[in-house]
Amino acid sequence: MPLYEYECFLCRARFERIQRASADPVEVCPECGGAVRRLLGTPALQFKGSGWYVTDYGGGRSQGTASATNDNGSTKSADGAGESKKDSKADTSGVG
Repeated sequence: MPLYEYECFLCRARFERIQRASADPVEVCPECGGAVRRLLGTPALQFKGSGWYVTDYGGGRSQGTASATNDNGSTKSADGAGESKKDSKADTSGVG
């Protein structure tokens, strides 16, 4: 059941009530008997059970395939192996 917060117009007292969503709202302040209003509050969410992991919401990359680009244009993957993005041409100047 939701927790509702109320505030009195006369004495400015605040109080909370656990009520069903279908229940009528409280109309009278328990301290002074004045009229009250229901306040808007932040809902409390709790995700329970299996399946709520950081990897469920992300850019689509898993931790094992992340790579970083170095200043020289080569990439280094998470496992430490380096790959060069630049094409290396065979040196044919010495062959003649």
